[in-house]
Amino acid sequence: MMSKQTTEKMPLVELKDIQISFGGIKAVDHVSLKLFPGEVAGILGHNGAGKSTLIKVLSGAYKADGGEIFISGEKATINNPRDARKYNIETIYQTLALADNLDAASNLFLGREILTPLGMVDDDAMEAETRKIMGRLNPNFTAFSSPVSSLSGGQRQSVAIARAVYFNARILIMDEPTAALGPQETQMVAELINQLKADGIGIFLISHDIHDVMELCDRISVMKNGKLVGTENVEDVTDDEILAMIILGKNPEKK
Repeated sequence: MMSKQTTEKMPLVELKDIQISFGGIKAVDHVSLKLFPGEVAGILGHNGAGKSTLIKVLSGAYKADGGEIFISGEKATINNPRDARKYNIETIYQTLALADNLDAASNLFLGREILTPLGMVDDDAMEAETRKIMGRLNPNFTAFSSPVSSLSGGQRQSVAIARAVYFNARILIMDEPTAALGPQETQMVAELINQLKADGIGIFLISHDIHDVMELCDRISVMKNGKLVGTENVEDVTDDEILAMIILGKNPEKK
């Protein structure tokens, strides 16, 4: 049996030496990253730095040309999004992939509907489950019967997060979670993220917004031209040092 100390040090995800090229260009060039339970790990970089490509290898959208993925210490085979789900990896893209004309419950269970014994969709059961999970994640959410097209950005984000959590996500990939949100909505998403951390879920947060990442993340990894510039604890670096990593590919001077 593992000691408590050993288990705590076991990464939830370890990406080892990941490589992927498109038409001879190295989009991700020998990158290694770790994610621990209850941690938010930010991945920062300009457009084209390789951050989304790297994470799409974990979500099953792309297949790496080389490298390995370990989930809780076990080597994982992820060839498509279905494989990723088996490892309890869920992705929330910036576009949120919600069906605008349907309400929160129908979106939560889209493609995985609860059925009655007669095989009909059980709307009441789905709404009851949605109210339960929303009560935990976002108690202020009351728009259960409205189509999600009428919801605010933060509310839509909470529906997408609730769906991932309901289906047992242990590893959550969030792509630009606060893009186009106002300050209040951003605060709401920050609260949701803290709730997920408390539940021991590990989150990879992709962003190009330094402020976002400094507010929400525990550690930050910066990518530039497909390579990993470095990984730093948020409390050990300033915004300017992170900026230098993004623009110049330069790591902070260690005191």
